[in-house]
Amino acid sequence: MLFNTLNFALFFSLVFILYWFVFYKSLKWQNLFLLLSSLFFYSCWDLRFTFLLAFSIGLDFYTGKKIFDNINNSRLKKRWLWLSVILNLSLLGLFKYYNFFIDNFSELFSGLGLKINTWTLQIILPVGISFYTFHGLSYVIDIYKEKIKPVNSIIDYALFVSFFPLLVAGPIERAQHLLPQIQKKRSFDYNNAVCGLRQILWGLVKKVVIADNCAEYVNLIFDNPSDYSGSTLVIGAILFSFQIYGDFSGYTDIAIGTARLLGIELLQNFSYPYFSRDIAEFWRRWHISLSSWFRDYVYIPLGGSRGSKWEQVRNVFIVFMLIGFWHGANWTFIIYGFINFLYILPLLLLRQNRKNIEIVSASGFVANSKVFFDIILTFGLVTFARIFFRSNTVGDALFYISKIFSNTLFTFPEIFPKTIIAVLFLFMCIEWSGRKNYFAIEKLGLTWAKPIRIGFYYVLTILVLYYSGKDLQFIYFQF
Repeated sequence: MLFNTLNFALFFSLVFILYWFVFYKSLKWQNLFLLLSSLFFYSCWDLRFTFLLAFSIGLDFYTGKKIFDNINNSRLKKRWLWLSVILNLSLLGLFKYYNFFIDNFSELFSGLGLKINTWTLQIILPVGISFYTFHGLSYVIDIYKEKIKPVNSIIDYALFVSFFPLLVAGPIERAQHLLPQIQKKRSFDYNNAVCGLRQILWGLVKKVVIADNCAEYVNLIFDNPSDYSGSTLVIGAILFSFQIYGDFSGYTDIAIGTARLLGIELLQNFSYPYFSRDIAEFWRRWHISLSSWFRDYVYIPLGGSRGSKWEQVRNVFIVFMLIGFWHGANWTFIIYGFINFLYILPLLLLRQNRKNIEIVSASGFVANSKVFFDIILTFGLVTFARIFFRSNTVGDALFYISKIFSNTLFTFPEIFPKTIIAVLFLFMCIEWSGRKNYFAIEKLGLTWAKPIRIGFYYVLTILVLYYSGKDLQFIYFQF
């Protein structure tokens, strides 16, 4: 059930009506209703995966309680933690990484002249498994660290893990942030709901108008790189950067806006990443819930930035390798993580990784030449690394790059979608104007005359309706 379909609109309309007009008097019934709605939403992908989700929920709910029960017994407490971590990662590894390791194990021995018999699993990757696994792990780890106490209600905990707006593609929530909202009574807030509708609309614009239109050209170019000039391949890489941003941040906007309509605030997952002035800033603004998860549960436990320079480099290297591998069982993602590590390494060594914290050009509307150059350079570096992210194999990525740096790089591209490029320019202007806000059109038009403001929203709605119908799956559903 895709966010950008009529089925979801009907599903959510029914949920919204029953949630606020039937179950609003009882928090317990509201949560139970949301939980059943979330399980139904997830079962629409594949009913079998719902049982896997239920097992994961039961595992972490139980182990969380056992960790807390043995809070003064460090040995037993650690055993229960490792039970949860090992079982969660084993399930994730079985479904997502087993075939990758088996295939590479077989290739290694074949290269040594040894033939071994292996068998792979013909299974479908459960949608959202990487996201809800990380939800559960953060819960039990926070209990172990005594940051939170376990919840007594299995309904509340199950809703925290399976809340349908974030279930299949995040943001990756924290128990400290979401569980208190689930456990307290919620009341309808008209202004917050209207803001949620604006964010949903902007998310649909990103997905339907930006991402899905870019996808047509991206697929054509990346699937047939030998047919095009280097300049066309550059266009393809740039359009993919906009596709993945529109697709993933669009999903996030719809998820956050939908949750707002239900009186729940989710974590911000994107903060105008393409206006970043260096790679460190980019990773603070891109997929924030993932990078902050690895920071809190991997980087800091490894020692963070407290040790020697070598230890800091090691810790950052491990984090970026894991971020790359989290995205998928393919060497292309591992190389993607490694490239980003190489990008950030000079900033780390020169202690410049925290240089750009504040909002870009906060004091004025126009960026100066240095800021503009830094933004373009950072975007170019990100786009280059994304060639590996988008390619099916490392060989495909290397061929694509070699074709870019050929004598056809400076020829006029065979594919130059003027309309899409014009739309992208307008889109980025709107994003730039709203860069100080939670999302681009959060406050855009609030001071305009009412007919103009409503007209603006109508134009965006018409664009979404005009370009709808492709129903392309969100990219991050595969992760």
